[in-house]
Amino acid sequence: MAIKYTRHFLDKLENLFASSEYILRYEKGSFKSGYCILKDTKIVIVNKYFPLEGKINALVDILGELQFNPQDFKEKSVQDFLKELQQTQLKF
Repeated sequence: MAIKYTRHFLDKLENLFASSEYILRYEKGSFKSGYCILKDTKIVIVNKYFPLEGKINALVDILGELQFNPQDFKEKSVQDFLKELQQTQLKF
C-alpha cells in the first residue's frame, strides 16, 4: 500500500489511533518534527498547522515509533489497515 495524501487516508490513520490506547490531538506548537509523544500518558500531539501531507507523514512516523501490533485491535478493518501499512517500504 502506498501512502496516499488524501483526507480519507488521514481519516483512516486517525481511526487507527482512536482504536488504540493513545489519544490523538492536534495542537499548535513549535515541534521540530511536527509531533510529540507523551508515552506516560499515552497522548500523541500533532501540529495542527501542518498541511494534510505533513499530518499524514507525522502520523506514519509515529506509527513506526510506537510499534503497534495488529492483533491488539478489535476491528478487523483497523487490523488490515495497520498490516498493509507495516508491509510498505516503511518497514516499521
